[in-house]
Amino acid sequence: MTYSSSTGRDDGNERQPLVGATSPCYDALQNSTTDDLSDGLLPRESPRLKPLTWSSAYILVVSRVIGSGVFATPGSIVKSAGSIGLSLSLWLVGTILSACGMVVFMEYGCMLPRSGGEKVCLEYAYPRPRFLASTLIAVQAVLLSFTASNCIIFAKYTLFVFTAEPTDYQHKMLAAGLLTVITIMHGCFLKTGIFIQNMLGWVKIFLITAISLTGMWVILLQPLESRPHHNSPKNPFAWDALWEGSNWSWSLISTSLFKVLYSYAGLNNVNNVLSEVQDPIRTLKTVCPAALITASGLYFLANISYFLVIPLEEIKQSGELIAGLLFERLFGPHVGRLVLPLAVALSVAGNVMVVTFALARVNQEIARQGFLPCSHLLSSSRPFNTPLGGLIVHYIPSALVILLPPQGDAYNFILDVEGYPQQIFMLAIAIGLLLIRKREPFRNPPFKAWRSAIWLRIIVCVALMAAPFFPPPGNRGDVGFFYATYAVVGAGILLAGVVYWYIWTVVLPRRGGYRLEEKSDIQEDGTVTKRLVRCYGLD
Repeated sequence: MTYSSSTGRDDGNERQPLVGATSPCYDALQNSTTDDLSDGLLPRESPRLKPLTWSSAYILVVSRVIGSGVFATPGSIVKSAGSIGLSLSLWLVGTILSACGMVVFMEYGCMLPRSGGEKVCLEYAYPRPRFLASTLIAVQAVLLSFTASNCIIFAKYTLFVFTAEPTDYQHKMLAAGLLTVITIMHGCFLKTGIFIQNMLGWVKIFLITAISLTGMWVILLQPLESRPHHNSPKNPFAWDALWEGSNWSWSLISTSLFKVLYSYAGLNNVNNVLSEVQDPIRTLKTVCPAALITASGLYFLANISYFLVIPLEEIKQSGELIAGLLFERLFGPHVGRLVLPLAVALSVAGNVMVVTFALARVNQEIARQGFLPCSHLLSSSRPFNTPLGGLIVHYIPSALVILLPPQGDAYNFILDVEGYPQQIFMLAIAIGLLLIRKREPFRNPPFKAWRSAIWLRIIVCVALMAAPFFPPPGNRGDVGFFYATYAVVGAGILLAGVVYWYIWTVVLPRRGGYRLEEKSDIQEDGTVTKRLVRCYGLD
C-alpha cells in the first residue's frame, strides 16, 4: 500500500495539518483524473498502443477457455457424477450458466470499455463502502488468481511423453520452469509473446477438433470388432447404461459443476485487456459468443469421444491424463503416447500464456490505484512497454502454489479453491448490474444482458455457494479432504480481505486522526496512477 502523509511542515517530530491549495489532499480532491464513461469512479487509462486485433482477441478468449479443463477434468467429473448421462448433463448446464455469465460481462464491457475485468465491474457497481471492492479484488488477484493448475497439467503431459514414472520434483520443476519462461517472454518481448500465444491458440483449436472427431471416426469408420467397446456387454450410450451409477449428491454435483464452469472460465478474458483491443465494443460483442460456440461444440464432442473409446471405470481412474489414454488407445503406444500428448502439453502452455497476459494487466490496474506495495513501480509499463510489475505479482503466488503443495489431489483441490471465490464475485457482479440499472435508468449501453440470464446466474451462484456444505455420501469430498474444505478456504481468504480492509480504512484512520484519499499521478510513460494519501485535519 502506498501512503503519503499530508503535512504542512515536517520538523521531524510532529505533523502539522494543513488543508489548502498545497496539500496533497487538496490535489487528490480537486485534480483527480477520471474517465467520463465511469462518471468519475474509475481512473483514466494511460495512452497505450492497441495491438490486439479481432483475431488476436478471439484467440485470447478461446485459448483461455480451452485450456487444461477438457484434457484434465472429465475424469474427476465422471468420478463424482458416476454416470455418462449425468456427466453430459452437467456439461450442458455448465454451458448455459457460462453463457449467462458471459452476457453479464459483455454489458459491463460495452458500458466501461477499459482493462481490468472484474475489478472495473465491482468498483463501478459498488462505490461504497469505499475501497472494499478494490481491496477484495486485490486479495483475489494476488492470492487466488494463479495459473498453477495449468502449469501442473503441462508438466504431467510432458513427462507422460518422456518419463515412465516421473517424480514429484520433476513435475514441480517443469511446471515452475514453464511459468518462468512465459513471465519473461510477456515481460520483455511483447510482440513475440502475442505471436506465440496466437500460434498456440490455433494449434489448440486444431487439437481439440481432432479429439472431438475421434468419436465420429470410431462410430463411422472403425470396424465393429476393432471398436474399443465391442466386448462390452452394454453400449455406453444405451439409455440404461447412460444413467447407471449416477450419484445425485448435491455436494458432489456442485463440485463437478465448479469444474465445468472452470473449463469455460475465460469467456470474459477480453474484458481484462479492453484498453489494448482495437474497436473494443464491436470486438467484445462478437468475440465472446464466437468463443462460446466454438468451445461448447468441441467440449461435447470431446467428451463423447472419451466415452466411446475409454471404458467408464478407466475414465474414473484416469485423473488428469484422460486425453493421453484416449490417444494411446486409438493410435498405439508410439504416436498415441508420444506425439499427441505433447501437443496437449503445448496447447496447455498456450493457455498459461493468455492467462498470464490478461491477469498481469489486471494486477497493473490494481497497482495503479495504490492497492499494492510499491505501486509506482508495479503500475509502470517501462522499460519494455509491458506490465512487468503485474507479471511479477502474478508469478510469485503461482510459483508458490506449484512448489509447496504435494502432488496427487492438489490439482483438483486448487481448482475447487479457485472456483468457490469466483462464484462469490460472480454473484456480486450480477447483482451489481441490476443495481446499476436501477441507479442509472437512462443509461443505454451498446449491449444489454437479458434480465432472465442475470437472475438465473444469481440463483445458481447462491446454490453453488451453499452446496459444498451439504455432506456427500461418507462425508468425504472427491479429493480426500473434508467435503467443504475448499469452500472454507476460499471464503476464508475473502473474509480475511474484508478484515484487512476494515482495519486499514476504518480502524487505523480513526485512531490516527486522518482519512484516506486518492491522488492522481502521471508517470513519465503516460501511465495514470492513483496514490492513497493520508489527509489530516480535512473534514
